[in-house]
Parts: sequence; structure tokens; C-alpha cells
Amino acid sequence: MSTAAAVWFPRARSVELRPEALAEPRPDEVRVRAVLSAISHGTEMLVYRGEVDAKLALDLPTLAGGYGFPLKYGYASVGHAVAAGREVRTVREGDLIFALHPHQNEYVVRESLVHPLPDRSPEQGVFLANLETAINVVLDAKPRLGEIVVVFGQGVVGLLVTQLLRRSGAGVIAVEPSALRRAFAERCGADSAIAASDDDLLRALTAQRGADIAIDASGGPGALQQAIDSVAPEGTVVVCSWYGEKPVPLDLGGSFHRGRVRIVSSQVGRIDPSLAPRWDRERRLALATELLGELTLAELITHRVPFAKAAEAYALVDRRGAETVQVVLDYA
Repeated sequence: MSTAAAVWFPRARSVELRPEALAEPRPDEVRVRAVLSAISHGTEMLVYRGEVDAKLALDLPTLAGGYGFPLKYGYASVGHAVAAGREVRTVREGDLIFALHPHQNEYVVRESLVHPLPDRSPEQGVFLANLETAINVVLDAKPRLGEIVVVFGQGVVGLLVTQLLRRSGAGVIAVEPSALRRAFAERCGADSAIAASDDDLLRALTAQRGADIAIDASGGPGALQQAIDSVAPEGTVVVCSWYGEKPVPLDLGGSFHRGRVRIVSSQVGRIDPSLAPRWDRERRLALATELLGELTLAELITHRVPFAKAAEAYALVDRRGAETVQVVLDYA
């Protein structure tokens, strides 16, 4: 039995590399040597900061510990298969794969939790989980040709949503306080990228109608009120942010009530049942895999941090997040 190293959070805002025993793959398992893994600037930073209900159950079999700490967390790892069990059919030794696995330099995982990345680079593949999330957001938003969508937050998910909305035929107004991320939003197809929500400016950009759809991908509780206020009567607000335990105060007064504004929660774990039986997770994953080669992705990696310095990577995102888009751990 050999040993690997994994990122653990022993407490809030604390990172350790701990040894992990590695057994030989079982018949339905694959052993993976990591190349890159992406730090989630949304959900994972809530976890890192201790802003998640300690009693909430973990939702992936590869995670370990609990939200009350200690915790091994992460879900965007790309690496090469170095061994495969005799019953594995979709992966061969040497294949580049994506795995829903925490940050760890080598690991053994069930075949069902890995996805081959043929003809893709690690820098593209590391976005697969967030791209599935962004596809789910657009499926929930249901934009129509010529509609205007305001996207609050241009982190990774927001930038992916912006690109997908443009492919759908919608116009996009990006709201993002970070100048770096506004520049990326324009590169990703936003018609306008503004620093803050301004009622007069948004009205001017939407021919005085208000937006047809607003999407909160910011992670900030204050953005939800701005999203509600930005839409036209009968408009839709899609919430893909997870606020954790942060309170979200709202004014649901006359304009919300009389405007019949619709609020929709979007979470990647489920697909809108109105799309069944045409859409399922397999179709969504296939689309995400295809889009890896068509979207602006690798350029969104602004920082590559050696795996051994993982603590520095988390501190960077925590304290200077506006200076980053995607931070990845590099296992070279």
C-alpha cells in the first residue's frame, strides 16, 4: 500500500496536507495521478471560511469528514489514469480524465465518478464541473432569442453563463465590481460590463423595459435584491449562488409583488423536471464535454499554485479574490 497527499481543512481558514493511504484499485475503480485541480471560488470558499451548516450532509462519496471540520473537500480534479480495475470499460491507462474528487496528488476512485477527456487539455478539462453548473443555470433561466439577461457576478460560473447566454441568442449585461473580471466578461461576449447595479443605467441599457431575466452568480447576498429590482414585470430571477449561512435580507414590496417577479433556484444536482425526458445528466455532461473545446476556458486561469503551497492559494482567493478568476493547484 502506497501513500498520497490530500488537502484538508482542520478548521475554518486553515489548510493542511495530510497523508492518505492508497490501496490497489478494485475491479470497478481507477487510480488517478492528478495534473490540475480547480479551487471553487464560490461553494468551496464558503466551506473554507466555515460558512456552511455543520450538520449538512456531504453530497459526494469522495469527500471526507464534515462541514464542522476537519474536512477533505473539492470536486474538480484532472489527471491521468495510471491503473484500472478489470471491470473498468470507459478508461484505459494513460487516459486524461476529470474526477469529482478533492485536491489530492493521487487517488483511487470508482469508474462512475470519472469522465474521460479525449482530445482536451487539463486546462480545459478542469472547468467541466463549473460548465455543467452553468449549463444548468441557462436551462433553468430559459432565455429566448433577443432577450436581455443581467448576470450579477463574473467569477468562473458567471463568465461561463455569459458565454452560454450569448450562444443562445440573448444579450448580456454583466454586473461585476472587479475591473479584471469585467474585462473578462467583455472578452466572453457581454454587451456591457458595469461595476455596480444602477437602476437608471440598467433601464437605459434595456430600452427602459428592465431585464427579461436576471441571474445571481455573485455569491453576495446583496446582489439578489439588485437582481429582483433589475427585471421587467413578469421577469425571472435565477439564483445559482449558494449563500451558506449568510442572511439574505430582501424588500419584497410593491414592485416585486405587482410585477409578479418569479424567483427560481438553480442547483446542479437536479435538472428542471419540465425538461424530462429530453434532458438528463448524461445529456448535460455530453454537452459540457463538447463545449470544452469551444468556449473561452484556459484563459480564465489567472493563477497556478503548486500543490505543496495550497494554503497560499486559498488565502489568495479569500483575501484578494477580486484579483483572480480561476485559481488552480498544479501537481507537476
